[in-house]
Amino acid sequence: MPQFLVALYRPHDYDPATEDSAMSHDIDALNAAMIAAGVRVFVGGLAPPASARTVTVQAGGQVVSRPGLHLATGDHVGGLWILDTADADAALEWARRASLACRAPVEVRALL
Repeated sequence: MPQFLVALYRPHDYDPATEDSAMSHDIDALNAAMIAAGVRVFVGGLAPPASARTVTVQAGGQVVSRPGLHLATGDHVGGLWILDTADADAALEWARRASLACRAPVEVRALL
């Protein structure tokens, strides 16, 4: 089966303390449904963006590490799932459910 990344996006100022018990229940139910369906390969949350480091190769091959996210946007990837699904439509359905459970946008991309 093809594998898909479902990435959860949060604004940089997102406060996990705002997650209520209903949201936690919905996320737990989503993960349980993914396990029951046999599609969840991996799930993980990410540390806040303040802890990120970006590593880049400069001209001449010098590798530089700097604090912060690579992209300067208002959002960051807050967590992710790797799913084994029958096709892209199935991955999009799980992404729809993830967006509802997490009350946040998600991105779906096929793994190569």
